[in-house]
Amino acid sequence: MSEERHQNLAIIGHVDHGKSTLVGRLLYETGSVPEHVIEQHKEEAEEKGKGGFEFAYVMDNLAEERERGVTIDIAHQEFSTDEYEFTIVDCPGHRDFVKNMITGASQADNAVLVCAADDGVQPQTREHVFLARTLGIDELIIGINKMDLVDYEEGRYREAVDEVTELLKQVQFNPDDAKFIPISAFEGDNVADDSDNTPWYDGPNLLEALNDLPAPSPPTDADLRLPIQDVYTISGIGTVPVGRVETGMLNTGDNVSFQPSDVSGEVKTIEMHHEEVPEAGPGDNVGFNVRGIGKDDIRRGDVCGPADDPPSVAETFQAQIVVMQHPSVITAGYTPVFHAHTAQVACTIESIDKKIDPSTGETAEEEPDFIQSGDAAVVTVRPQKPLSIEPSSEIEELGSFAIRDMGQTIAAGKVLSVQEP
Repeated sequence: MSEERHQNLAIIGHVDHGKSTLVGRLLYETGSVPEHVIEQHKEEAEEKGKGGFEFAYVMDNLAEERERGVTIDIAHQEFSTDEYEFTIVDCPGHRDFVKNMITGASQADNAVLVCAADDGVQPQTREHVFLARTLGIDELIIGINKMDLVDYEEGRYREAVDEVTELLKQVQFNPDDAKFIPISAFEGDNVADDSDNTPWYDGPNLLEALNDLPAPSPPTDADLRLPIQDVYTISGIGTVPVGRVETGMLNTGDNVSFQPSDVSGEVKTIEMHHEEVPEAGPGDNVGFNVRGIGKDDIRRGDVCGPADDPPSVAETFQAQIVVMQHPSVITAGYTPVFHAHTAQVACTIESIDKKIDPSTGETAEEEPDFIQSGDAAVVTVRPQKPLSIEPSSEIEELGSFAIRDMGQTIAAGKVLSVQEP
């Protein structure tokens, strides 16, 4: 299957709304998990008194997660439909894992939002939709899940659809770009096959909706940007930075620069899936070796780009943010941690330039004294140590960020402009 036909798919939504079960069901229905593995999980689930969790078990195969019944790390799983090869970025629902959600969702092309019919929109549902929107996910498929628990009632489905539609409008997601599907991940209704239990629904099932997603356009015409996730020392090779190519191409022989560490060198080798390759493009996870660069010269959060036009480093930057939750108010001088691509840097909000009406995008107030939960604003930000980011209009992949404080995601935003030193 050709590379264009690949999609990264985020599965987002509230912790108990059935994300893991849906992922397990998708893997099972597309033949990505053999029957005997499901059977094995089923036995194990029943022994632990968690019968019915077998699909979730397919995903949560870490023992600790099984005991807790919670998804922790982002598990990458793959399945194929007629149109695409999907890599699932399973985004944990629990609050303390929102950080993973941020690094997870920013790698996704599209998303499936799981919302339980019996429970409707929960605070976490809001948080995830909002992050998805801010992190540039354009198309949403919404699975109104657990229809089996509400006796497949159309009325309850409609209520849930209305709740989610309202939420989408609040974060300026066009509800017309969203597809709603009544499903039961547990029973399999409308996942791979149309269900007789929902005669009132005549839209596509989940796999059909996934097939219909627009193909992501690979941003190869942009300059190379490769945020570094880790730096390893591998015997016989030397220093090997590892990361995902967000934009552009990485070729052997390229002269590259790492910012803000400000070191450069020539790419000697590129490795992908333990094989040496001559080049890598957007979406590829690579390890590569650069002549003359040692393990201590670069670090996680650096961005690799062309040496003759290196990634920008912000002395300050202007950004548009939306505050999701904050116990009090945010004023100039506030210094939370910004999570942008693989970097985590404390940044001070130097000024609140204007408040924006989130429903229209128009300026609501110039230079307000403070902002609070629910507000959207344009702010000027000063990183406490060098940070490489780009305006989202130029390189969307390096222009979005989340703001965290007190163990939770306070806000998310996108970079409007960068002032370099």
